[in-house]
Amino acid sequence: MRRNKPSRLKQLIPAFQACIIDTTITIIHQPAGYWQGDLSQANEGNPIGNAMMTNHVSGLFVISGIWLIIIGLAGYYFPKRLSRVFLLFTVIAHSWGASTWVSSRYGFWWVMILILANTITYLWAAEQDRELAR
Repeated sequence: MRRNKPSRLKQLIPAFQACIIDTTITIIHQPAGYWQGDLSQANEGNPIGNAMMTNHVSGLFVISGIWLIIIGLAGYYFPKRLSRVFLLFTVIAHSWGASTWVSSRYGFWWVMILILANTITYLWAAEQDRELAR
C-alpha cells in the first residue's frame, strides 16, 4: 500500500530535526578565526563537510542545504521500507555527530537529552504513519 502524502512528509521531520540540530551545533562551535576567513580552522568530522568548509566560509551552509534536499527527496520517494531505514540512519548519524560536540562541551546528560529528543520525534512520526494507515 502506498503511503499518503501527509504520512510521507511527517516521516521526514525527525531526520530534518536531527540534521538541523547537528548543523547548528557545528556552526555555533566553529572558532572565531574560521568566521573571520581562516578556513584552515574549520572543525568538522564529516570529510565532505570538512572539504566544503575549508574551501569557502559558506561551505557548511551549502552542503547542509544540499543534504536536506537529499533527505527530503530520498525519504519521500524511496519505497517505504528503504525510506524508514534511510531516515532512521540519518537520525542516528546526526545524533552521533551532534553528540561529539555536545559531550565534550556540555557533558553526558545533554547528550542523553539530545538522543532522547531525536528518539521521541522519530517514534512520534512512526506513530503518525501507523495512525494514517488505519
